[in-house]
Amino acid sequence: MPVPQKDGPRANRDIRGVREVQLIDDAGQNRGVVPFFDALKVAEEAGLDLVEISPNATPPVCKILDYGKFRFLEQKKAAEARKKQKTVEVKEIKLRPGIDDHDYEVKMKAMKGFFEEGNKVKITLRFRGREMAHQSLGLKVLDRVKADVGDLAKVEMEPNFEGRQVVMVLAPR
Repeated sequence: MPVPQKDGPRANRDIRGVREVQLIDDAGQNRGVVPFFDALKVAEEAGLDLVEISPNATPPVCKILDYGKFRFLEQKKAAEARKKQKTVEVKEIKLRPGIDDHDYEVKMKAMKGFFEEGNKVKITLRFRGREMAHQSLGLKVLDRVKADVGDLAKVEMEPNFEGRQVVMVLAPR
């Protein structure tokens, strides 16, 4: 039965199938190519672990260090990287073909706020009843939106009809 793979680098006796390793001691000095068991013996004498840093190198690079502290620092780095990562959300703004000027300006203000946060905006223009006969009015509203946010955003998806609504996606510049 195959041994389950652990996540993270191999340490001490988990390093298998290797005769020689490039050894870096606990002071950070390169000791050169050393037989694996000699490197393991040096690590045990220092009361530390032999950790495989670069397994794909020939010979693999191993470092003598405290494995628990090493794992903790790696987790800390990963958490810091996740914290700095920004997920782009898609915010939706719903419009109607006969939208009034004030309502339009309120929606535009919200849209500009979304762009400043770095989010994409999906504009949904819904037609009801006989408004389907005047689709050009809806397309004029979307053209007006494009013109008003031209300096803040670019059109990622041109307006296209999906049943009784027109959808357009804008992304921040």
